[in-house]
Amino acid sequence: MNFYSDNEALKFHLNHPQMKKCVDMKERDYADKDKYDYAPQDFEDAMDSYEKVMEIIGDISANVLDVNAEEVDHEGPQVIDGHVKYARGTQENHDVLTRAGVYGLALPRKYDGLNFSIVPYVMAAEIVSRGDAGFANIWGLQDCAETIAEFASEEIKAEFLPLIHQGKTCSMDLTEPDAGSDLQAVQLKATYDEAKGMWLLNGVKRFITNGDADIKLVLARSEEGTNDGRGLSYFVHDRRWGGFVVRRIENKLGIKGSPTCELVFTNAPAKLVGERKLGLIKYVMALMNGARLGVGAQSVGLSEAAYRAALKYANEREQFGKKIIQFPAVYQMLALMKAKLDASRSVLYETSRAVDLSKSYASLVNEGVKLTPEQRAEMKLYQRNADMLTPILKMFSSEYANQNTYDAIQVHGGTGFMKDFPVERMYRDARILTIYEGTSQLQVVAAIRHVLNGNASKLIESYEAEAVRPEFAALRDKLKAMHAMLNKAVEDVKGAGNEELVDFHARRLVEMAGYTILGNLVLLDAERNADMFAKSAEVFIRHGESIAKGHAEFIASFDAGKIGCYKD
Repeated sequence: MNFYSDNEALKFHLNHPQMKKCVDMKERDYADKDKYDYAPQDFEDAMDSYEKVMEIIGDISANVLDVNAEEVDHEGPQVIDGHVKYARGTQENHDVLTRAGVYGLALPRKYDGLNFSIVPYVMAAEIVSRGDAGFANIWGLQDCAETIAEFASEEIKAEFLPLIHQGKTCSMDLTEPDAGSDLQAVQLKATYDEAKGMWLLNGVKRFITNGDADIKLVLARSEEGTNDGRGLSYFVHDRRWGGFVVRRIENKLGIKGSPTCELVFTNAPAKLVGERKLGLIKYVMALMNGARLGVGAQSVGLSEAAYRAALKYANEREQFGKKIIQFPAVYQMLALMKAKLDASRSVLYETSRAVDLSKSYASLVNEGVKLTPEQRAEMKLYQRNADMLTPILKMFSSEYANQNTYDAIQVHGGTGFMKDFPVERMYRDARILTIYEGTSQLQVVAAIRHVLNGNASKLIESYEAEAVRPEFAALRDKLKAMHAMLNKAVEDVKGAGNEELVDFHARRLVEMAGYTILGNLVLLDAERNADMFAKSAEVFIRHGESIAKGHAEFIASFDAGKIGCYKD
């Protein structure tokens, strides 16, 4: 088994036409080819490297991670003398992937990374998540290494980034008992010690994913007398320096192999990342966007695992003299699961490409390269699309992972409720996906401005400008009608001049935009490969159309004075 080579959809997205631009920009005209013997000579060489690494990760995910997943779920980690001991299977997963050299794929080669484009990095996360969604939190490093690479000093980069290739793990230590989604309320204190030339951290962090990691990025209050985000800075801490203990591991519903910890910092030494006062405003916001891309990959990988388990069971289980997949109630459910999977994967890689290109342009600017007017316009476009698509990806893919794991149990019937089958674990693992790294409700807050200011409509128009074959004309017309419904709904809500009404309808508007965007993406996938995606395009667009019509009707007929009916 190999979780890359058995999935043609992954190869399809890895070979998207826009990949040449992504790779060429990431490799800076392949400038590393004379410095490192493993650097690619050209685009084809880079793609060959991507394929080989995906094969390696696909093999490990299928034959190690997936095999260990049930045991890890039962055993879980434990706290011994203030630090975490992984479950046996988790440690094996980590050791095998470290020996394979597949940590820190996107880091520059000067820090022992592979300088991969964001797309194969995200694809690797999807493959790992199909094997064990909980372990993806450890392997993916929660975008911490990329944040150090983007914002830390050269001294800190040289000190910490080469450790990633050696298998050192990372955590982002943000939340506290009284500061969950509202990170402006963080109170863990950072004070500078002149004698030591280091910052010292004191306080408590809670709900920290992989909290006993080797390298920790800690959000702390560096400015005395402040109470908002402007008083927060970002720090890096090496576990070997001492100064923190794990008070406990949370007893969770799912992703049990990934230790979620409560931490106590007592004069823990740390170094400042970037500039003071920008910890939340700049660095954490960038980190969270990267982490949300990771949750998107985690969600798609888990959806893939759930769909395959349900499909396999439906083809094997007989009732009333025939396989249950022959019953409309079952095959309809499976078709919608597959459509949601294909649509969420499509927006995952569309978002990844936008992030890829926006980061490549930003890197050029940071190095003082003067962009042409056309390049500046292109950079702004990719940045805008990355900002807009990231919350839509996170919201839709995580909601679909929950729905698909739920439906996978339903296909299995009573047996799916038992621990004899992995779908009950998948269902538990999926539940956190709509919550951490920003709830679905917070993704609506992040996405709604792009719906209201017309950015979403501009993106949809760019998709509509791409030609499709005649047999897809009816689906294109449905998507155009959904787009018109969205524009009318936005106009009605904005025209009311009532901010509370905007907030009340925000999720409906974002869902209308999301279904229209995802519908266009899966239709364009079908245009490139009808055999692979035409069925999903038909099912998904019809499903999205029914939801968009319902939202449009609700908004058009809603009396703003009735908002009070929804309040306590």
